[in-house]
Amino acid sequence: MARLKDSAEFNARATELAEAGRFIHQRGWVPATSGNFSARLSDGSIAITASGRHKGDLRPADFLRVDGEGHPLAEGKPSAETPLHLALYRRDPAIGAVLHPHAPGATLISRLLDGHLVLEGYELLKALEGIVTHETRVAIPIFPNDQDIPRLADRIGAHMDAHGTGFGYILAGHGFYTWGTTVADALRHVEALEHLFDLELRLLGVKHP
Repeated sequence: MARLKDSAEFNARATELAEAGRFIHQRGWVPATSGNFSARLSDGSIAITASGRHKGDLRPADFLRVDGEGHPLAEGKPSAETPLHLALYRRDPAIGAVLHPHAPGATLISRLLDGHLVLEGYELLKALEGIVTHETRVAIPIFPNDQDIPRLADRIGAHMDAHGTGFGYILAGHGFYTWGTTVADALRHVEALEHLFDLELRLLGVKHP
């Protein structure tokens, strides 16, 4: 496969992801070196954050290309959670970017609820790609966290095969994943979902700054 590490397309997607990282970090949603971001390239490979990078200070050099099996196509170590990204890209060709913050709203929700969170009746649901009315019911699955990432990816993939890809999911005590056709779409989903998680926490009587 041709080396695209320094290609215009790779650099464009990496730059978009780095900008998304700064936006997300400014809101306190990727503390320390948490979180990981990726985007699909036209040849089917994936640009993804290298392991251990601070998401508020990303540069294109902080991203790697991996193939569809997660094997690096350039020197470096990709995020340990690469299999979770690949599970999404394999199941939906429309997904062009995946963002994973460790946002407090999602994390707190996962300590209070099991199974899933239902979002309905909110005007902001229209920020999610393809939704055109507040009269919509969106279920966000909540999965137990697991340090065995391939096993976790299989569990999440089986759920998606049975129930559809949806708009996002929460890992208990960890954070959430969401995605979109473009990096901008995925970032809009991050912002909208975390706001909705915060509203649900308030309904549950949890004070969250």
